[in-house]
Amino acid sequence: MPYRFLLYLTVCSLGTGHALAQAKPAQTRTPDVVYVPTPPEVVAEMLKVANVTSKDVVYDLGSGDGRIVITAAKERGAHGVGIDIDPQRIKEAEENARQAGVTDKVKFLQTDLFETDISEATVVTLYLLPNLNLRLRPKLFKELKPGTRIVSHSFDMGDWKPDQTIDVNGRSVYFWVIPKQPPSGK
Repeated sequence: MPYRFLLYLTVCSLGTGHALAQAKPAQTRTPDVVYVPTPPEVVAEMLKVANVTSKDVVYDLGSGDGRIVITAAKERGAHGVGIDIDPQRIKEAEENARQAGVTDKVKFLQTDLFETDISEATVVTLYLLPNLNLRLRPKLFKELKPGTRIVSHSFDMGDWKPDQTIDVNGRSVYFWVIPKQPPSGK
C-alpha cells in the first residue's frame, strides 16, 4: 500500500497523464523509415516556403538528427519540437542542439509521431514515405488549427494537392496550409 501511495504522489507531482505520455521515452516499435538526412539547401527552402518566424512552433515528425528544428531556432528564432522513435537519433539531435546553442528553443521527444499531440504546432515538417503521409493526413486535419503550414520533403499527400511545389536541386518540397474546412473525405 505505501508503494502505491508513493507512486501516486510521484505521478501527481509530474503533472497530467498527457504530459507523461508526451515524454515517455520508449521505443515501442522499429522506425517506419530509414533515416536519411534532409540536405541543408532543402531545409532552408522548407523553412522559407513556410515563412517560419520567431513566433512559430515547428514540429518535425521523424526529426532524425534535429537539423530542421535546430535550423528554425538558430536562423529564424522559432521554437521547435522534434519527434522521433529512434533513441539514437534523439541523442544525436540533443547533442546537435547543445552544439548549436539552442537547447532553450528546441526539445526532442522519443515517441511515436502517430501517438503524439501536435496541436501546438504552427508549422509541421516531414520527410516520410508516401504511405506514412497518407496515414498522417487525418491526424493533421484533426489536431492542427486552420492556417498551420505543412512542408514535406520529397513526398506529397496523395489527392490533397499542395498549395505550392518547389524544386530544390532535383528534390521536391511540397507546401500546404490547413484549411478552415478539411477537404471532403480527409
